[in-house]
Amino acid sequence: MTTELGEFLRSRRAAISPEDAGLVSYGARRVPGLRREELAMLAGVSPTYYTRLEQADHHNASDSVIDSLARALRLSAEEHDHLRRLARPETAAPARYRVERPRPSTVRLIRSAPGPALLIDHRNDVLAWNRLGHLLIAPELPFKQPEDVENRPNLTRRFFLEPGGRDLWVEQAATAYSHVGFLRYSSGLHPADHLLSCLVGELTQKSDEFAELWAQHPVNDCGYGVKKFQHPLVGRFDLEYEAPVMPETSHRMCLYHAEPGSPAADALELLAR
Repeated sequence: MTTELGEFLRSRRAAISPEDAGLVSYGARRVPGLRREELAMLAGVSPTYYTRLEQADHHNASDSVIDSLARALRLSAEEHDHLRRLARPETAAPARYRVERPRPSTVRLIRSAPGPALLIDHRNDVLAWNRLGHLLIAPELPFKQPEDVENRPNLTRRFFLEPGGRDLWVEQAATAYSHVGFLRYSSGLHPADHLLSCLVGELTQKSDEFAELWAQHPVNDCGYGVKKFQHPLVGRFDLEYEAPVMPETSHRMCLYHAEPGSPAADALELLAR
């Protein structure tokens, strides 16, 4: 029986060798990484219990079991939270078909930001942007494109499926990984979102690269970092970004920043002109 929880546990179990876990390896191994019984021993649970958990035949694992598995699997904080959501699912909510609509006050805040700014939802749909954000991410699109709820720009679809969609990014492999990790993170937060499931299905069918990365189960909140751009209008530069979640929504403000006097600031000034 294949489940999201089971796939995630198997992917992380396969990524840790017995030597990395401080175990002695005996005999040939048919698959990489830890065996089920080895991980169960490291986590302090019985092999039978762990097998049932991996096969999703045992729900509502205790906090102590989840924490022990996270330590044994050396999960990041984001992966730990993702494991908790998968292992202790809430009562299933009705499937969501709702189109996300930004608050007007948030759109005004985005438009007033001094640097490039976007408002995105948990599917990576662009709900709004300011002029610099538009010129940075998709200058070939109409500025009002995010207002067309049926044809909003989607950053992940753009990267994997649209011609030239990845040309903006210098570190394309890392960018691809972060896109997939963000959708995995979102799928744990919004398991009943039909539109998110449709997006993942489309990307899996049309992009072998996305399908391969999706099978690896990366999990990434993408809340901050540095993006390296190769912009078609102003060339090569780096920008720091922060992406806080807006209260009472799953919307994120992506705010890009350049140090005054830096080459990136010069590039943004040129872009604005």
